[in-house]
Amino acid sequence: MFATSKDRNEALPGDLAPIGRHGSLGELAYISLKDSLTRGALRSGTKLTVRSVAQALEISTTPARDAITRLIGEGGLVNAGPKTVIVPSLTLPDLDELTAIRLSLEGLAAEQAASRITKQEIGELERLQERINLGLDEERYSDVLDANKDFHFLIYRRAGMRRLVAMIESLWLRMGPAFNDLYPEFAVSRTGVSNHLWALRGLHDGDAAAVRGAIENDIRSGYRRLSAMIGNQDAAKPD
Repeated sequence: MFATSKDRNEALPGDLAPIGRHGSLGELAYISLKDSLTRGALRSGTKLTVRSVAQALEISTTPARDAITRLIGEGGLVNAGPKTVIVPSLTLPDLDELTAIRLSLEGLAAEQAASRITKQEIGELERLQERINLGLDEERYSDVLDANKDFHFLIYRRAGMRRLVAMIESLWLRMGPAFNDLYPEFAVSRTGVSNHLWALRGLHDGDAAAVRGAIENDIRSGYRRLSAMIGNQDAAKPD
């Protein structure tokens, strides 16, 4: 997770790894920051500045600004002031829309992957699930989120549909920060673990409908938790 100040919503992105000098620095900065958002390494409400991102990536402010500007255009970040951007929170309408689209797109990717995935890749999924289980046991939720993203996208990429995966990534750009709010509840209930195990069983059996159903159940499980949380927050707001 990112190093935080006294207020975790004013986090300096210290866990962003410095990037290499091959290719466009603006493009590489964009890829790094986008990956952090989709993995949930940045929580909703986290504030960033051009300078803090540039320092974390060990680049100048120009490519950092370019990356931030692109992500503002894609909805992954929003302006919060003259020099500050923020990772936006989800409203209930946002969540409803994103979930409906995710069910269609991620369900399709999972279904298509069932007939294309290899035994070696299923083995990699099982190793990722072991990482998830260990992270849950040790309450290292940042590790859980990291492995969870890899688990899902290993499946989605096996669909062999590059544009479909790009669309799913755009959805996770908005969803990723909110995934933090699934814990610790999901660590106790192990709902996500159950869904992943059903997906693995379907992949072993080559059962496309079962794999799709497991991924859709995973999405719905997250929706129930997040919608309840957003509803409670809205109810607590003063009139």
